[in-house]
Amino acid sequence: MNRIDASDHYDESSFAAQTPSLLTIVIDTNPRAWAALHHVLPISKAIANILVFVNAHLAFGNDNQVAVLAAHTNRAVWLYPKSPNPDGGSYGRGQDVHMSGVEPELGTSANKYPQFAQIETSILTSLRALIDSTTAADLNPTTLISGALTIALSHIHKTSLAFEPPKTSTDPANPTTAAALTSSSTATPNLHARILVLSVSDSEPAQYIPTMNAVFAASHARIPLDTITLHGTPTFLQQAAFITGGTYLSAAANPRGLLSYLMFGFLADADARRSLVAPTQDSVDFRAACFCHRDVVDTGFVCSVCLSIFCGVPDGAECLTCGTRLALGAYGAKPAVVPRKRKKKKIARVNGSGGGEDTGSATGTPVPP
Repeated sequence: MNRIDASDHYDESSFAAQTPSLLTIVIDTNPRAWAALHHVLPISKAIANILVFVNAHLAFGNDNQVAVLAAHTNRAVWLYPKSPNPDGGSYGRGQDVHMSGVEPELGTSANKYPQFAQIETSILTSLRALIDSTTAADLNPTTLISGALTIALSHIHKTSLAFEPPKTSTDPANPTTAAALTSSSTATPNLHARILVLSVSDSEPAQYIPTMNAVFAASHARIPLDTITLHGTPTFLQQAAFITGGTYLSAAANPRGLLSYLMFGFLADADARRSLVAPTQDSVDFRAACFCHRDVVDTGFVCSVCLSIFCGVPDGAECLTCGTRLALGAYGAKPAVVPRKRKKKKIARVNGSGGGEDTGSATGTPVPP
């Protein structure tokens, strides 16, 4: 009867709590790139697909969180949540987009989940203000991805601190503290965080160093960096997905299927991907940008001290980064060619005779019957 009247109680200690998941989305808002994609996929439809993807992520768990950033041509701007510092929340400028009128619009629809409505209103309002504030001088062919990645990592680190258990003591000699540190190193993480970049432009060689710094910081923190590209070839983001263990997908052949790519390729977090077959990259472009001219090179010169890359030999063979004088040795000299030694021909045995030198006689040695 307990099962029939739904009064059968279960032991709650046998069920593990779901680990919260934080999804940080970086949207490339380069006006020139979106103008090239307007006839295939307008930015309005792309944002609508992203909102559906965000709602699906939040619907997986009550503790799931989301953050959205816009990587513009000269700055990175928060789209959701609101910037905690309205005077200096954007990267590259001293002002942030003022999100006025967000709260009054939440009650316009009674058929929409309040959190979904709040995220949608905040993203659309902030994005509209960002586009309206863009001038002709801001129309650069590049995008500030490195600044957006840095802000995303800072937000993830700040959010992860809120999910850490309280510390009982700061004394390492305390047995309770030592046991807590040991258990925390072997226990499951308190937050599953990842970054998803929606790219529509090529990688800027001038941003190679700050981008790689953010990528290595994400790899050290075990934060996967996923990338989906709709246009162009983001070489550095492709390397970032490989280094951090993320997923890289190119939807340039069919940008209209953005929602399908997002739902089937990026909805699962890092923990769930262990049980799934995630998409892999066929080939990775590992080219780097030189430190002297910021050009992407296939072959270059690497400093043995600071690992700086140069497209040519610096003046005086001196590293431009650390000042170390490089020893090039015999670089540029022609290699010595050693003539090959001729091998003696081996003569096949005839009637049991040895394989010695050829005597010119075709008759073999007589053998007694």
